[in-house]
Amino acid sequence: MNSSNQAHTGEMIRHLEDFDTRSGRLTERLLFNNRIAVILICMAITVFLGMQSINLGMSAAFEKMIPTSHPFIVNFLENRKQMAGTGNTLRIAVENAEGTIFDAEYMDTLRKIHDEIFLLPGVDRPFMKSLWAPAVRWTGVTEEGLDGGPVIPDGYDGSAESLDQVRNNVERSGEIGQLVAANFKSSILLVPLQETDASTGERIDYHAFSQQLEELRSKYESNKVRIHITGFAKVVGDLIEGLKQVLLFFALTIAIAMLVLYLYTRCLRSTLLVVLSSLTAVVWLLGLLPLLGYDLDPYSILVPFLVFAIGMSHGAQKMNGIMQDIGRGVHKLLAARYTFRRLFLAGLTALLSDAIGFAVLMVIDIPVIQDLAVTASIGVAVLIFTNLILLPVLLSYTGVNAKAAERSIRAEIADLNDTEHSKHPFWAWLDLFTQKRYATLVVVFSIALGGVGLVVSSKVRIGDTGQGAPELRADSRYNLDNRFMVDNYAASSDVYVVMVRTGQYECAHYDTLMAVDALERQLAQLPAVESTSSLAGLAKIAQVGMNEGSLKWYGIPRSQGMLNAIITRAPRELFNQNCDLLTVYAYLKDHKADTLHSVVETVERFAAQYNSDKIRFLSAAGNAGIEAATNIVVEKANVQMLVLVYSAVILLAFITFRSWRAVVCAVLPLMLTSILCQALMVWLNIGVKVATLPVIALGVGIGVDYALYILTVTMARLKEGKTLSEAYYQALLFTGKVVVLTGITLGVAVFTWVLSPIKFQADMGILLAFMFIWNMLGALILLPSLGYFLLRKKA
Repeated sequence: MNSSNQAHTGEMIRHLEDFDTRSGRLTERLLFNNRIAVILICMAITVFLGMQSINLGMSAAFEKMIPTSHPFIVNFLENRKQMAGTGNTLRIAVENAEGTIFDAEYMDTLRKIHDEIFLLPGVDRPFMKSLWAPAVRWTGVTEEGLDGGPVIPDGYDGSAESLDQVRNNVERSGEIGQLVAANFKSSILLVPLQETDASTGERIDYHAFSQQLEELRSKYESNKVRIHITGFAKVVGDLIEGLKQVLLFFALTIAIAMLVLYLYTRCLRSTLLVVLSSLTAVVWLLGLLPLLGYDLDPYSILVPFLVFAIGMSHGAQKMNGIMQDIGRGVHKLLAARYTFRRLFLAGLTALLSDAIGFAVLMVIDIPVIQDLAVTASIGVAVLIFTNLILLPVLLSYTGVNAKAAERSIRAEIADLNDTEHSKHPFWAWLDLFTQKRYATLVVVFSIALGGVGLVVSSKVRIGDTGQGAPELRADSRYNLDNRFMVDNYAASSDVYVVMVRTGQYECAHYDTLMAVDALERQLAQLPAVESTSSLAGLAKIAQVGMNEGSLKWYGIPRSQGMLNAIITRAPRELFNQNCDLLTVYAYLKDHKADTLHSVVETVERFAAQYNSDKIRFLSAAGNAGIEAATNIVVEKANVQMLVLVYSAVILLAFITFRSWRAVVCAVLPLMLTSILCQALMVWLNIGVKVATLPVIALGVGIGVDYALYILTVTMARLKEGKTLSEAYYQALLFTGKVVVLTGITLGVAVFTWVLSPIKFQADMGILLAFMFIWNMLGALILLPSLGYFLLRKKA
C-alpha cells in the first residue's frame, strides 16, 4: 500500500477487518504485529535501567574542564609537579571585621583553620601557605648581614610583644598584597589541591569538599571573623549544590508541558502517554550512563531536560496524527499505523539531526563538553525507541477521547466544505506567506535581519564577560567572596603563569634573569595586570637589602655568587629543584576575554622574539592561563562546530527529501536563528564559553524538527498535484498545530530556567527559549515564503 495514498482522507481504510496486516514496511509490520512483545520488552528495559540509575553519580574533575591537548595545557601538565599552586588552588581569606590580624584571638582562629584545612583530603600539603606555614618566611638586613625566619616566630605566645614581632615579620616578608591585605584586616590561606586523594587514590569529591569548607566556615565565622573562599573546587561545589534545585525546574517543565498539551487535546490519557514516553526516555538515559561509565556533571545535568523537551515535541506529533485519524472514523490501531507510516521517517531524520547536533560537540577538545555530547546523543537515540516506536504502539491500545478526536479535525472539515471562508484565521494568515507579495516581504525582511544579525554577532566575545565565576549569579556568595579578594589583594585570584625553561642549574644566571625581567616589565605595563612576581623581581629587592637598603642598588646583581646567595632564600614556587624552571606570575584584575587575550598576545610575542636553545618562555599555567587556552579552543570550535552541524543537517535533509530546494527551505531559517542567537548573546553580554558553546548546536539540531515535520507533509501533498497553498495549509492542519504547540510550550518551559541560582543555566534557558520560538516562526513563516520561490507547483 502506498503510504501517501493511505495518508489521504478519502482513500484511508477505516475498519480493522478491511486492513491487510501484511501491508506497510517491514519495520511497521514487525512492531505493530507484535505489540505486546514490544511493550513487555520496553517495560523490562525501563525497570532494569531505572534500577541502574540509582548508581548514577554527580562529579566534576579539574582536568575534564580544560583542553588537555592544547599546547598551553600540555606545557602546564608537563611541568605541573614542579610548580606549586599554579593549577587547581583554593584561596581562603580570613578577615578580622573588628580590627587587624595582629590580634591574639584572630591569630588563634587562623591557626585552627590552617590546621583543619591542612588535614583535608586532596590538599597538596607541602605547598600550602598561610602565616602559620613554616615556609612563609621573612628576610631582613641586619648589622650582621641578611637574617630571616618564619613569620610566626617559634616563641609566639599571643602576647603583645609576640604580636609586635609578627607585625615586623609580616612587613619584612614581602607578603603584603599576597598573603596579607594591605589594610592588615585579613590574611589568606593558599591551598593547592591534588586531583586525587593520596590515601584512597580516588578523585576529589568536590561536592563533599565544598561541604567541608562550608562546615568550617560556619564553625569559625562570627561577628568578628569572616571567611571568604574562592577557587575551582568551591565553584564546582557551589554549582553542584545549586543544581539540586534543578529537579524543581524539571518538575516545572513537566507540569507546563502537560498542562498545555492537555488544554490543546482535552484528552487526559493521550497527554499522560506522551509525558510518560518522554519520561521513559529520561529514565533509560539515566540508567545507561552508569552502565557506560559516565557520571553527570554541572554541564550535562541539563541534558535530561533537553531529552524530555525533544521527546515531548515528537510525541505530540504522533499523538496529534493518531487523534486526527481517529476523528475521521479510523480504528485506533490503524490510526497508529498510518501515523507511524507518515511521520516515522521525518521523526527519525529529525532525531538523527538532533543526535548529530550533539555529536559534533565531540570535536571540541574539552572532556566535559565531550561527555555532554555523548550523554545527549544517548538520550536522543533512546527517543527513537520510546517516542517513535513505543508511544504509537501504546496509543494503538488506548486511542484518544472521541470528543478530542472530533475537535482535532473540525478545522479540516470546515476547510473541505468552504475553502476560502471557513479557514481558521490563524492558519489562513500563515497561508498568506505562500503568496508572492507576502513571501517577497518576508524574504527581504529576513535578509535585512540576517545582515544586521551578522554585524552584531561579529562582536560576540569568546570567554567570560565579567568578573568572578560567570556560572554563578553576581550576588552569589562565591562572587561576593571573589570581589573581596579583588578589592583587598594585589595578588588576585586570576593568575597567569609563564613557565621559563633553562638548562639545568641555569635558572639563576644573570642573562636568564634579565630576560625574565624584560618579560615582567612588559606584562606590568598592561592595564589588566595588577602586579607580577618572579625570581628576577626578588633578586632586585634582595640586591637592595644586601646593600644597606640603598635603592640605588635596585637591579639584578651581576655577581653569580650574590645570585646564588639570593636563590638559597627564594620561595620554592619561583623555581624548581633542578633550577631549570622559573615561573613568572601575572596577577590580573579579572579573567575577561579581552584581558586574557592581551596577556597571551604579549607573552607569545615576547617568546617568539627571545626563545632560544638556552631559554624558552612557555604559556601557560595558573587559572587565567588555563582559561586563556580554553578560550582559544572554544573560538576555534565555535566555527568548526557550526560547519559540521549544518553539513550534517543538510545531508540528512537531502537524503529525506531528495530535493536541494527543500533543503534550502529547511536550512535557511535555521541559519537565521543561529545568527540572531549570537546577536542576542552580544546584547545580553553573554560570551561564548564552555557553558554556552553547546547551545547553538543544540538549537540547530532541535530546531530542524519543526521544518522537517512541516516539509514532510507539504512535499507529499505537492507530489499529489496540489498547489503550494493547498499543500502548506494541509501541513498546517496536520503537523503545524503541534509545531506551534511544542514551540511555545518548550520555549516557556525552558524560559523558567532564568529563575535558577545557576547563572549558566539561566543563560541557556534564555538562549534555548529564543531558539525554540524563533525556529518555530522560521518553519511557519520563512519556510513557506522560500517555498513560493523554490517549491511552487500548480495542480
